[in-house]
Amino acid sequence: MKISLLKLAHARSGDKGDTANVGLIALKDEYYPLLVREVTAEQVKRHFGPMVKGDVERFELPNLKALNFLLHGSLGGGGTLSLMTDAQGKTFSTALLRMNIEVSDTEASALGM
Repeated sequence: MKISLLKLAHARSGDKGDTANVGLIALKDEYYPLLVREVTAEQVKRHFGPMVKGDVERFELPNLKALNFLLHGSLGGGGTLSLMTDAQGKTFSTALLRMNIEVSDTEASALGM
C-alpha cells in the first residue's frame, strides 16, 4: 500500500547557494523508523527527477525524529544567479511531502492508517 509523506510528516525547506535543504519531521514518534527505512537519498533524488542535478545527501536526526536532505545542484545556481521561479528552495518541502512510500497493510494498520 502507498502512503503520502503528508500523512506521516511535516517539512521545512530553504537554501544555501545552489543547494536546497529539506527537513522532514515525523508527526508521531512511531512514524520515524518508517521514514528512516523508506525515505532514502536515492528515493528523494528519484522523486525530484531532473530538478536535482547533483547528489542528494541524507542526515538522520533521531533526537528530533527528523531527516534532513541536501539536494545539490537543484536551484539553477542559487537565488542571485537563477531564473527559476523558486530559486530559494522554499517549495521543495511541499514537493517532498507529495512523495509516496510503500508500507505493508500490517504496518499501516499498526500506525492507524
